[in-house]
Amino acid sequence: MHYLNRHSAPFPAEIWREIDAAVAAAASDLLTGRRFLDVEGPYGVGLTSVEIGADDFCRQPSADEAGAVVSRAVAVPMLRKSFGLSVRRLQGHLEMGLPMNFSPAEDAAEAVARREEEFIYYGNPDFGLEGLLTAAGRHEAKAGDWSKVEQAINDVLAAVTRLDESGFHGPYALALSPKLYNNLFRRYEGSDMLQLEHLKRLCELGVYKAPITGGVLVDGRAGRLMIGQDMATGYGSNDGIHHQLFVAESLVLMLDEPSAICALADGKR
Repeated sequence: MHYLNRHSAPFPAEIWREIDAAVAAAASDLLTGRRFLDVEGPYGVGLTSVEIGADDFCRQPSADEAGAVVSRAVAVPMLRKSFGLSVRRLQGHLEMGLPMNFSPAEDAAEAVARREEEFIYYGNPDFGLEGLLTAAGRHEAKAGDWSKVEQAINDVLAAVTRLDESGFHGPYALALSPKLYNNLFRRYEGSDMLQLEHLKRLCELGVYKAPITGGVLVDGRAGRLMIGQDMATGYGSNDGIHHQLFVAESLVLMLDEPSAICALADGKR
């Protein structure tokens, strides 16, 4: 991990342990895609692209022409956010046991985590990357008014049926916008069961509140996350006032079966 430049930091391993703990805790609260998608890696920061498909001729060569065999690949984005820690406060923490505020590290981790979620759910057209909600070949359905108690289970059952008919029989995960997710904390009439508990029985990989619009039902075989560098903190410099650090990671969503996805459009505004 030399590229993280930790050996240049003028503080001991105990500080790195505190920073790492703060970063991990802050990021884990926001990350949802990693909870239901298979994760491969980490392979290291050198993973800049992943080849997809089979090598083939770009066009069939004529009898007197050399053929050109072409590979296709997807880029592996690196996500990065800088932050600073006060030189004076860090020394006070080390030398006098004063409390240390690691919120800048937490804020940076949250920024990287939010960007990871964006790539997983929406991809990035500029880089030719698809997400769960934008993948070509996905199924689409419309969500009704989830303020009506029976509507949520009916909509999700309809999405499950779409995937089931396409040969994807679960287990399923369900990611929902905050608006749809929050509607699930209602009890069925004459019952102690919350709608959320009911849906978790159907979606065995979990039901998650995600930073998206609408929702998406995903069979576990839809795809996987390939990790280059897992989320880590590195050292940049010391400007005399702050230690300059950064949180970085690299990863890409590899979609194997787009038809194992059903997006739910929120039809009620």
